[in-house]
Amino acid sequence: MSNNHTNHTDSNGTILHSNTTKSSRAHDEVDDRGGARVAQRSGIRGPEKSVEGWILFVTGVHEETDEDDLQEAFSEYAPVKHICVNRDRRTGFAKGYAFVEYETFTEAQDTINGLHGKQILGKQVGVDWAFVKSTSARERRRI
Repeated sequence: MSNNHTNHTDSNGTILHSNTTKSSRAHDEVDDRGGARVAQRSGIRGPEKSVEGWILFVTGVHEETDEDDLQEAFSEYAPVKHICVNRDRRTGFAKGYAFVEYETFTEAQDTINGLHGKQILGKQVGVDWAFVKSTSARERRRI
């Protein structure tokens, strides 16, 4: 394997450093915290890691759901790092969606596989990635 170090300048004149690694799998990168294969430069759609972890978007959340209800359901699959239930300011009820964060890709994927389509407080929830890498500009033009 060989490394190429290159410098780029942004619009403000700040020098940015990048490090690209050449290998037999030039388009694949293995995430060090969870083992997820992420397609580089290939434009393949897939989950995207946030700054702090792997975040899931939960839909169909019952209006009376609180963080403890979700903590109980989601921690059955892996330790939960953070939960955010968005609420209506006037009523205080949940707006119907929430975000759940996990440390690793594998923990988040296991939760998606286990909870998507299941019932929490009598409502069927959808569980999917909150951040998804979009297709490349070239692919978007073909659609």
